[in-house]
Amino acid sequence: MKNSIKVERARNNITQAKLAELTQVSWQTINAIELGKYDSSALLAFCLARIFNVAVEEIFQLNKGEMILLHFYPVHL
Repeated sequence: MKNSIKVERARNNITQAKLAELTQVSWQTINAIELGKYDSSALLAFCLARIFNVAVEEIFQLNKGEMILLHFYPVHL
């Protein structure tokens, strides 16, 4: 999953440490998510969106492989 956390942090002048404090996770977690080594939980994704005042989809984007997986799930149950 791609993300624009680093861009949003720069736009809002927030360090990894400050963002970690605001979201109650470690700076290592923020760093791992930014580098694509770890996918955010849904709760953390919503917290980040709220902090940056943007939609979750503006921060997180599925990569091509993840988009293909979505086609295997029904749209309506």
